[in-house]
Amino acid sequence: MEKNAKAVLLRIYIGESDRYEGKPLYRYLVELFRKEGFYGTTVLRGITGFGMTSRIHSHSILRLSTDLPVVVEVVDSREKIEQIKPALEEIISGGLVTEEEVTICFYRSDEDEA
Repeated sequence: MEKNAKAVLLRIYIGESDRYEGKPLYRYLVELFRKEGFYGTTVLRGITGFGMTSRIHSHSILRLSTDLPVVVEVVDSREKIEQIKPALEEIISGGLVTEEEVTICFYRSDEDEA
């Protein structure tokens, strides 16, 4: 991706225990985005959160949750994001998906330096 290019950040808020086709949902999504050739994906595990049910999920010693919040982030062109959204609607049975326009400051790997 070129420097200062416009892109879309898609954020998917799900639970750690969510599954799809026998796999953790976050792992399934990472594999899907990789297979579809997206620039990259990151999975973030939350320490506390709540969703539509307002039930708090927490990584507290007193209340150890087995369903911590997870955020899957993927950045790519508007076209690629729009292409994948119908599939995501089928795959994600519970959660929240948001998007926002972003500007790429730079995009490179360690291998670019070699």
